[in-house]
Amino acid sequence: MCGISGIFSFNEHHVIDEQLLKNMNNAQAHRGPNDQGYHIGKGIGLGHRRLSIIDLAGGHQPIYNEDDTVSVVFNGEIFNHHEVEKELKDKGHVFKTNSDTETIVHAWEEWGVECVHHFRGMFAFIIWDDNKKELFVVRDRLGIKPLHYSLLTDGSVIFGSELKVLRQHPLCPNEISPEAIEDYLTFGYVPDPKTIFTNTYKLEAGHYLHLKQGKLPVKLISKQYWDLPWQATEQLSAKEIESELIERLKDAVNVRMEAEVPLGSFLSGGVDSGAIVAMMSQLQDKAVTTCSIGFDVPEFNETDFAQLVAEQYKTNHNVETINHEDFDLIDKLIDIYDEPYSDSSALPTYRVCELARKHVTVALSGDGGDELFCGYSRYNLGYSMWSKLSMLPASVRPLVAWLCRVAPGERIDVMQRLLPERYRVSSLADRLPKLAEVLAHSSGDQFYKTLVSHNKHPSGLVLGSCEPKTILDASGDIPDFGDLRDRMMYLDTLSYLPGDILTKVDRASMAVSLEARVPLLDHRLVEYAWSLPLEMKIKNGQGKWPLRQVLYNYVPKEMMERPKQGFGVPIEHWLTGPLKDWAAALLDENRLRQEGYFDPAQITLMWNEHLSGKRRWHYYLWDVLMFQAWLAEQ
Repeated sequence: MCGISGIFSFNEHHVIDEQLLKNMNNAQAHRGPNDQGYHIGKGIGLGHRRLSIIDLAGGHQPIYNEDDTVSVVFNGEIFNHHEVEKELKDKGHVFKTNSDTETIVHAWEEWGVECVHHFRGMFAFIIWDDNKKELFVVRDRLGIKPLHYSLLTDGSVIFGSELKVLRQHPLCPNEISPEAIEDYLTFGYVPDPKTIFTNTYKLEAGHYLHLKQGKLPVKLISKQYWDLPWQATEQLSAKEIESELIERLKDAVNVRMEAEVPLGSFLSGGVDSGAIVAMMSQLQDKAVTTCSIGFDVPEFNETDFAQLVAEQYKTNHNVETINHEDFDLIDKLIDIYDEPYSDSSALPTYRVCELARKHVTVALSGDGGDELFCGYSRYNLGYSMWSKLSMLPASVRPLVAWLCRVAPGERIDVMQRLLPERYRVSSLADRLPKLAEVLAHSSGDQFYKTLVSHNKHPSGLVLGSCEPKTILDASGDIPDFGDLRDRMMYLDTLSYLPGDILTKVDRASMAVSLEARVPLLDHRLVEYAWSLPLEMKIKNGQGKWPLRQVLYNYVPKEMMERPKQGFGVPIEHWLTGPLKDWAAALLDENRLRQEGYFDPAQITLMWNEHLSGKRRWHYYLWDVLMFQAWLAEQ
């Protein structure tokens, strides 16, 4: 795992400022504390920071081909590098190292842009071919590893694993995009390919840039090389699916266990991380090193369930408990994520990475299972809700929506206590604003966007802009699924997974120089999961059905049958308690008016209603607060 950087000019006579490139590269020193390297040529400069994992002695980057005319800087791992290397050697290529990085150089020589289809892994890399005067920049299929870029006014393009790398360049755009703010308020992150700044982008998952010196484009256009195989094809029995699934899962874990440094796994109280630990325990003789983070607030604590797996497989288990007022990390998160990012689970994620780094250099993660096997509760709940709401007469919906909006939040839960427990709805008062929004929609697509959105109408909060289009609005570019749940999974995999989940894990892990690997997002496993019909993923209203059936043989029953629990923090308590003054300062009406990004009146109204208990706006306010905290550091 590493950090990469680069400066490319379409003019081969452009002289690369070597010190500037080093400044850019060193801004991500945390991603690669073990080594650094550079390639400087005519109109090209590549930088690399290395976290040594494979071929500790010979893996220095950039790595070159036999005659040093092709060079590469690489972030990630090619998990099938041994078989690719053998194939390339059979074709006459000569290898100088045992590093997986070198397979990329020779694969480019042999297959050109098609080389990416030969790789199984997580990766972002930049290849410079001096013979062809071509630059090839690519990101892995699922977006596990990041890459940012910007076309500058002098005709050059800059690249970096993190946004802070680009911002070292004096010509890097620094104008904040109102559209990006709206996207951020909608999702809690700025979705690919945008960043918070104008004319600065993230390379999308499964895409590449192919640039050539002498041909200056008006706009850089990336090309897609992979997409989810969204048409189900497999017609197998349940037993056949379970047998195939466990073999693919074991294989995905097995290829991710190669390392010349200590390796372990995150272990939450969830099914997916338990599955990873179970597979690892069968694939190695020594005890697996596992790491868990707990909270001193019971509803946020999963360590008891993680302990069940640790005991079953006799892992070398490490646990730390976070104080419920562990909010000192907020300022650090601003620096880690480079742009506004409001997923509150970033705090415990950073803590578990910090814990893991004390014991290992590589940790396997259980992310991705929900998007593959219909695991999020919102898939089935949303489908059921939409099925019922769509039958509600259009004339009645505005009245019901109005009742949801005006219902006093502090009374809702009190009234629910009069009902038998089985009829109560968890956090009903928090859900009423969202219910009011979904009632206004007439299509499943609009409904889903509201379901996953934070602020539904951010254009009303952000000054001087209109609500931008996102992938969730691009219905013409989305496959015509017959079921809303398939559409939800597809959109989550293209947006929420790379934009939120994988960004969170990458930045948190690399901030402490830890490599995180994600077996469930092995593209072969992903393609298999998407070949299964929806009815094989859901039984009796419960998602992840084939995965659950397989894992009953490996994971404690108590873990399998418990409700899914998020990895969150007590934001509501923070905003009305220890962080009240901090929040009030960032939401000060005069401050908002002076900065000019938000409508002060609307935010002040939400803040006052939240403090009085009339409505619970803490999730909405948290988005604004994390933007404000980020802005204060610019």
